[in-house]
Amino acid sequence: MKGEQCIFAFVNEMSVVGIIFSNIHDKNIPELTKSRTMASIPFGGRYRLIDFPLSNMVNSGITNIGVIAHSNYRSLMEHIGTGKDWDLARRSGGIKVLPPYVTAFANSSNSLYTTRLEALIGINEFISGCTEDYVVLSDGDTVCNFDIKAMVEYHQSTGADATFAVKRQFAAKSSKGNFGTMPKNHLIIESDDSGRITDVASYTDSAVSEYCDIYMNICVMRKRYLEELLYDASAHGYKSFYRDVIAKNMIKDDYRVYNYNGYFTSIDTLYAYYFCNMDLLSSTFRKQLLKSEKRPIYTSVQNSPPTVYKSTAEVKNSLVADGCIIEGKVENSILFRGVKIGKGTTVSNCILMQDTLTGENVDLRYVICDKKVVIRDGRLLCGCERMPLFINKEAIV
Repeated sequence: MKGEQCIFAFVNEMSVVGIIFSNIHDKNIPELTKSRTMASIPFGGRYRLIDFPLSNMVNSGITNIGVIAHSNYRSLMEHIGTGKDWDLARRSGGIKVLPPYVTAFANSSNSLYTTRLEALIGINEFISGCTEDYVVLSDGDTVCNFDIKAMVEYHQSTGADATFAVKRQFAAKSSKGNFGTMPKNHLIIESDDSGRITDVASYTDSAVSEYCDIYMNICVMRKRYLEELLYDASAHGYKSFYRDVIAKNMIKDDYRVYNYNGYFTSIDTLYAYYFCNMDLLSSTFRKQLLKSEKRPIYTSVQNSPPTVYKSTAEVKNSLVADGCIIEGKVENSILFRGVKIGKGTTVSNCILMQDTLTGENVDLRYVICDKKVVIRDGRLLCGCERMPLFINKEAIV
């Protein structure tokens, strides 16, 4: 971590507070969010999804970050800890997990928040207590290596009320584009030649068949402006941040787009999760996403022993974390910490999370195993590329 601390030291702090939504899209992947938040889903052999928005903010000099929680956020808190792995263990600022409030907004039905707007109203006290001039909002499941500092500087130069990050993608390739998967539950944003937003719409396969600008669920605005929006929304009982607030103010206020050209995927389906992980097997995508010298992706450091490769082991085109023991064949797969592959076992095109144990002579193809799964000797489990087979946490097969 000494090298990482040196990297942090050269980043100038910005007058920006970061807010991350950790649970907004939990219902999209119930298999993986049954016992955890969307933001704490394991990814890429050693990361969690929240590592991307956290690292993007820290690499841009944002040192005051709030993470909005909803439910099942124990693993999220354990992963973040004090924030030291992101250089956020600070007396001033740092990182805070913001628990939900039951009656935080005027027209509450005595239940936890269900929308992005209700979540923001629920943390209004945190927002008003921040001394920063600007606020950046980001989802916890947005996978990209994003220069937020450049976006904030662009926002300041235009004098806009709010700026929204977009990625141009070919909508017809909704399953998988050349730079990540096409999000199913995102907004499409239209803008004029000056970059001013003229229209927003929800994405549907039938509605769009050309290249379009997909909203990445990352935006920046002045803190005072956000507070005004939340006050008005609370007074009128609005529910949707985009439909009731952004769309209604789009004509009178100045909203701009900020174009992003790098790798971007939103984990909004199990299929998207699988393919985004598989993209890491490509050195090109891996370099774009994880290996940037100026913007590395940080994660919680675990002290595990090196992986042991037995004489019968055969590994091709795979990412293997520390602490594994491999006696069989692994190909085009991602293995998290502590995975054990038995003798005579073949693992192909799979994602095996932490402490998964396979017996001998097992055959796994297109399988996603959650943590601590046990697969007994001689089992044959097979999914397909479009529909990988998912095995629940701690299951014994």
